[in-house]
Amino acid sequence: MEKVVLEEVIHKELILINSKAGNKDEILRELIHLLHENHYIADEAAFLEDVYLRETEGETGIGQGIAIPHGKSASVETTTIAVATLEKPIKWETLDGEDVEVIILFAVKDSDINTTHVLLLQQVATLLADEDFLDDLKGVTSVDEMYQLITNK
Repeated sequence: MEKVVLEEVIHKELILINSKAGNKDEILRELIHLLHENHYIADEAAFLEDVYLRETEGETGIGQGIAIPHGKSASVETTTIAVATLEKPIKWETLDGEDVEVIILFAVKDSDINTTHVLLLQQVATLLADEDFLDDLKGVTSVDEMYQLITNK
């Protein structure tokens, strides 16, 4: 299987640090707007709908303050991820019942569904299984720091 290089799917312009979003909908809209502004998705409303559709299939809050919402969608032009840290943790459906403070949103192009998407999820899941990485993730204070943390692991 081909290896996805995280540098190819994470971009500094898609990282938000200390977002003031107060709930799930606000942060999703903020990240989706960022994806749209940077030409990774064609249609904000359609992509938001696809992300919410995926949310109905199961919890994307994987615990320890992290959520990985994702949408596979015809409106995605380039498979990528957008990342946000929150100023204050927000409610989310999570496996451990804890609030969320870091959101990693996957935007997946329809045609990438069985390859890149799976590889991306595997790589990010591997990172998220590392306690030190999780602690570092929550302590990030700048876009550069977040970018370095994710691409250097």
